[in-house]
Amino acid sequence: MADELTSTATRPYRKRRRAEQEAETRQRITEAAMRLHGTVGPAHTTISDVAAEAGVQRGTVYRHFPDADSLFLACSAHWASLNPPPDPSAWAQIADPDERLRHALAEMYRWYEWAEPMLVNVTRDAESVPALIRERTQQRREATVAALLHARRSRGRARAREAAAIAHALDFATWRSLVRQHGLEPDEVVELMAALAAAAPSVTDALR
Repeated sequence: MADELTSTATRPYRKRRRAEQEAETRQRITEAAMRLHGTVGPAHTTISDVAAEAGVQRGTVYRHFPDADSLFLACSAHWASLNPPPDPSAWAQIADPDERLRHALAEMYRWYEWAEPMLVNVTRDAESVPALIRERTQQRREATVAALLHARRSRGRARAREAAAIAHALDFATWRSLVRQHGLEPDEVVELMAALAAAAPSVTDALR
């Protein structure tokens, strides 16, 4: 009887411990994929590489992640939780649109400098990024541009040019080109891109 009671008492503990071990393994695999994406890039990261990095068998990776996309999604979510980008909703508190844009660009550029190693690999290997992540990224970009256009007075084609200028200013490739390739300081890039956005609505007027 005592043996039966002991067995009954230990069964939930064993199940809980097994679940904890599975969660730990899943986390180890996710972190291994994240490290590889940040060093060699998504296009050059194989399931075998992830398994070796995590210290598990390929079958273990597939047990937790049935395909490369599901692993990428978990890896992306984990990386974003550790390296959260600026929150555009906070920018809405700045009433003046020019000040808001400068503040947003300064925050984004500081984050780009921090996140650059991963962003370089992910943008280079964009075709390897799951479509769902690309769609979400595009939706966030469009929402951010819309927030930064708020209270600007341009309309029609002028507004389209202004939106394009702001989207260009927010792009990681723009920051990297001006800072890394052309040697500008981040605050110079902020002012340059703010001037571009300000000039965009009147471009056709200047050409007449």
